[in-house]
Amino acid sequence: MTPSRRPSTARLLFASSHPGPTVTVTVLAAVIAAAVGHPAWLVVLVALTVVAGQLSIGLANDWIDADRDRSVGRSDKPVAQGLIAVGTVRTAAFVAAGVAVVLSVFLGPVAAVAHLVLVAAGWAYDAGLKRTVWSVVPFVVAFGLLPVVAVSAGPDGDWPAWWAIATGAVFGVAIHCTNVLPDLVDDAATGVRGFPHRLGLRGAGVTAFGALVVAALLVLGGQVSGTDPVRGVGVALAALGTVVVVVLAAAGVRLVVRGLASRTLFRLVIASSLVLVVELGLAGARLVG
Repeated sequence: MTPSRRPSTARLLFASSHPGPTVTVTVLAAVIAAAVGHPAWLVVLVALTVVAGQLSIGLANDWIDADRDRSVGRSDKPVAQGLIAVGTVRTAAFVAAGVAVVLSVFLGPVAAVAHLVLVAAGWAYDAGLKRTVWSVVPFVVAFGLLPVVAVSAGPDGDWPAWWAIATGAVFGVAIHCTNVLPDLVDDAATGVRGFPHRLGLRGAGVTAFGALVVAALLVLGGQVSGTDPVRGVGVALAALGTVVVVVLAAAGVRLVVRGLASRTLFRLVIASSLVLVVELGLAGARLVG
């Protein structure tokens, strides 16, 4: 690659930050914050804080795994391709983490603590938990706390409804299991045996898409029950969202049963997450406990 066509450092850092999950998590947090009626400035602050934390986690992952990714020839990792120095990615990870810490302070005490624990869980996964049977725990913790960050932001510090926290935690299982499926062979070659690896392709795949269905049912239950359930068209939309997630999950299970571990599985999870984001947006004030 000639110098004139070499990607910029900023672009390479963005590619090293796991942009897909980073954007998805940030959008989810922003939608929840907006849905519960936070003012625009607070929604923006939540988004900026979450994106800084997610960038730090993604960059730390590529920095810590640089040698392992290089050994298996990961063509999707700029560090593994030698396009950017490991030290540059490491520095960017710490800078992003510092920004996340500073911004968290302005969210209020409840949301700040929740976000710091969320980011710490992501770093713990990167630093070593990914190689153990406990690899799923950081995902359960992080995604379970995401609604707390979004709902509790601001001076009031209201807690989200229990079903919102449970939805996030269950969704974390789905994200973790499907994200590693295409890398099972590479991971095995480099000594990574996390929770999904021990379940195997089919076990992890079925667990992931089963968790998606549970998450969809939790969101549906949260909307149609309680003291202020949705009515009329709202019920139809809630039910439709659940059906869409179930169909996407069925498609994922079909691919898994056929032994096809491709990025399509993760895309199905992302598509399902977008449906759940819409449903959570429609839930509005019901997200507050």
